[in-house]
Amino acid sequence: MAKCAHCGKRTRFGRSVPKSMHATRRTFKANLQKVTLWEQGRRIQKVLCAKCIKTLAKV
Repeated sequence: MAKCAHCGKRTRFGRSVPKSMHATRRTFKANLQKVTLWEQGRRIQKVLCAKCIKTLAKV
């Protein structure tokens, strides 16, 4: 579920590094939203990231 249906963006993993350089594991989560779209004359509910929603709004 935690994946954009348009671009495939999902949770990424990395490290949080403070000034003391003691790195700890953390996650970078995509800004995913449930959106209702019209495709081929039917309403379809998809999970899209905020960037894809903005791009589709321009078109």
